[in-house]
Amino acid sequence: MKRSKYDMHKLADLNFKPQVFSEEIIREIDRYNLWNLWVPKSHGGLEMSLSEGLKKLFSLAEIDGSLGWTVTLCSGANFFFGNLTKDVVESIFISQESPIRFGGSGGVSGYAEKKNEGYSITGKWKYATGATYLTHFTLNAEVRVGGKAVCDENGAPMVRSFLMGREDVEIIHDWNAMGLKATATHSFEIKEKYVPESHSFIYDRYFHDHPIFKVPFSSFADLTLWVNYLGMASHFLEEANKVLSQQELLKLLTTSIDQSIDSVEDHAATIERKILDGEKLSEKDMRTIHQDAASSVARLSQAILKVYPQLGIMACSEDHVLNHIFRDYFTAIQHHIFSRDLE
Repeated sequence: MKRSKYDMHKLADLNFKPQVFSEEIIREIDRYNLWNLWVPKSHGGLEMSLSEGLKKLFSLAEIDGSLGWTVTLCSGANFFFGNLTKDVVESIFISQESPIRFGGSGGVSGYAEKKNEGYSITGKWKYATGATYLTHFTLNAEVRVGGKAVCDENGAPMVRSFLMGREDVEIIHDWNAMGLKATATHSFEIKEKYVPESHSFIYDRYFHDHPIFKVPFSSFADLTLWVNYLGMASHFLEEANKVLSQQELLKLLTTSIDQSIDSVEDHAATIERKILDGEKLSEKDMRTIHQDAASSVARLSQAILKVYPQLGIMACSEDHVLNHIFRDYFTAIQHHIFSRDLE
C-alpha cells in the first residue's frame, strides 16, 4: 500500500488547492473510472477486489485529501450497485452514456411517505460529499404511511435507503469546513419527489454475487475511510520530512502509519479469505475492525499533533501544503463513524 500514488501520474500533477475540482480534475477522475472502483466490469466498472480498492484509495488520499475523500465516498455510494435490482442497474449503468456518480448522506433525515408502488420523499440531508459533481443522490429516510411513522419489529421507526436522480434534488451550498474544501460536501433538499419501490434499498441486502458485495457495509466503510486517514498522514509525513532537520520527531508518525497499513492489509486479506471460503464476518470480526481503525486514527492524530508545532510558521500559512494536509486530515476525522470513538 505504500508509495502507490505514482501509478496515476496525471492526477498527481494537478493543482488541488482550489475550493472545487477543476473540469480537468473531474475529467481525469472519469478517465481513470475512479467512481466505479467496485462496480462490475459487465457494467463499466473496474470490479476491484477489496484489497486492490483500498490500495487505490490510499494512493488517491496521498495525492490530495479532497481527491481521496471524494472518490472514496462517491465510489462507496456506487457500491450500492449491489443493493439495487438488476433491472435498475441496467437502466443506470448501461443505458446511460455519461459517467455515473452516486453520492449522498449517511444520516437519517426527512421521511418517505408510502404512495402507490413507491414513496414520496421530503426532507433535508447534510454532508453529501461531492454534491456538485453527482448524477444521483443516496439518502436514508423514515418510512411513513398516512403521515404516521412505520415501526419495525423492535418498535423503532423503519428506515429505508433511496436513490434519487440529480433533477429531483436541490443542493444547499453550505460546506464551509476548514478542510476538504473541494469535496463540495453540501447539504441537499428534496420536496415531495416520487421514487419507485425499485429505487429503495437496504444495506447488506444484495442482488449481485460479486465477492465485494459480500463485505458487510459497516466494515467496508471503516476500511475505506481508514485508508484515507493513512494516505493523508503519509502525505503529511512526506512533506514534514522536507522541512524538519530532527527526523527523530517523525518516528512516532512513521511507526503509526506502518503498523496501521499492516493492520488494514491483514483485515482485508482475512475478509477476502472468509468470503472465498463461503464464511460470513461475525459481529465480533466487525467490532474488531472498527476498534482497530478507531485506535489507529487516534494514534495518527496524536502523532501529527506532536509534529505540527515543530514545523514553524510556514506550516501555518494557508497556501502551504502542510497546512492544506493538516486541515484536510482534521476535517476528515470528524466523520461520525470515527469521531464518536475519539473522545
